[in-house]
Amino acid sequence: MKLAAACLVGGAVLAQFGSTATAAVSSDPADAGVAVVVEVTGLLDPVMAELIEDTVADAADAGATLLVFRVDSNRSVVSDERLGELADAIATSPVPIAIWVGPNGASLEGKVAQLFATADEVGIAPGTGVGDLGPPLPMLADYPVAWADQELIRDQKLGWRQLISEGVIACEPLTIDDLRDRYNEAGIPFDSQTVRVPPQEEQCVAPLIGDFLVDLDHLGFVSNLVNVDGQPRLEPSTQVQFRGLSLAHQLFHTVASPPVAYLLLSIGMGLMLFEFFTAGIGVAGVVGAVLFILAGYGLSVLPHNTWALVLLGASMVAFGIDIQTSVPRFWTGAGMVMFAAGTWWLYDGVSMSWIPMVVMTGAVAVAMFSGMPSMVRTRFSTPTIGREWMIGERGEVVEDVSPDGVVRIRGALWRARANRATPVTAGDEVRVAEIDGLWLEVEPLEGAARDYREPRRKDSGPS
Repeated sequence: MKLAAACLVGGAVLAQFGSTATAAVSSDPADAGVAVVVEVTGLLDPVMAELIEDTVADAADAGATLLVFRVDSNRSVVSDERLGELADAIATSPVPIAIWVGPNGASLEGKVAQLFATADEVGIAPGTGVGDLGPPLPMLADYPVAWADQELIRDQKLGWRQLISEGVIACEPLTIDDLRDRYNEAGIPFDSQTVRVPPQEEQCVAPLIGDFLVDLDHLGFVSNLVNVDGQPRLEPSTQVQFRGLSLAHQLFHTVASPPVAYLLLSIGMGLMLFEFFTAGIGVAGVVGAVLFILAGYGLSVLPHNTWALVLLGASMVAFGIDIQTSVPRFWTGAGMVMFAAGTWWLYDGVSMSWIPMVVMTGAVAVAMFSGMPSMVRTRFSTPTIGREWMIGERGEVVEDVSPDGVVRIRGALWRARANRATPVTAGDEVRVAEIDGLWLEVEPLEGAARDYREPRRKDSGPS
């Protein structure tokens, strides 16, 4: 592979279109053919594997003369047998297949790199990296390899400059004589004093996929040299079509990424826990169930630790125990420990950025220590279940209880009532004498008019 054409003659003139749009139109499409460009990004999951297989199978029937995969992927989550099927489809395709690792910052690693090495041509963009192939896959042993020196990247990842300097990327740089021929072909006077031969690394990379395509003349991509403002440029004649996943397949591919599946699972469980303390089935429950189902699909594709998944579920049960009492206690702390552990060890072999882990763990902590208990206390709490422990607890008056007001018990605010004969003012200390529905019956520490700890009449109501 070489990109000298694009680098030395001013680059390609390719219009950039969307994932399903047709790009440059040739002057004679019937003769120049069609090149199909397909984007492969993220994990190589079943959805992406199906796209690769279908595209290769349909390329010849669709009349394509060249198939190009734009790749940015560093891990496969499909079986080795499935990789063998894809490699066989790529290696035996009647339509030439080329791979471009890009754009800037993209990478190609692991088994995915071994798979795409079975293509006819491999190109890279500046800022990309390739390597860490891992042990050779036996089912790929009989296929030719596009890398000029594959063993050099077996156990290490090299940047684009090293890939070129170490000869991993095959490249034949143009000489000054080659440049003279191109200028002459374009009908432009050639001045050896002003024309510069770029360095090898500039000739052997393709900043844009258009730059990569115009240098694939040996694979059937047709370009013409034209004079543009006194400089020779390659103008593509082959039509270019960009294709990608449908919206539905894109959804499932996105869901099967580690951070998305984790976030959907956590939010879904949280919404369903919230719904458990509401009356009836509402929007939160429906949305939570949908997110939970989507997360289930993602986790079915991704390698994960079942025990960590059980910890995440158990943490929600622990949170629910204390939410019922409206005060964070032991089970809330235990739930946070289980949630953090389940988050950290959820995946087995695939990485997840620390950002979603920290953000979601922090959000759950705020929700379970403050948000959910406050919500239950104000709207959705059941009358007295699980709060007998509060009888005898001491607290502080926040708003005068005369006879109704607000008190703070263990840092949580509660609506409270007191006997009219013994009102208490803000700042006074009180003791919880009884629980009546969502209300706390309180009394001053000294001088209470009556002992509220005695059984009350069933028909007693607010004073």
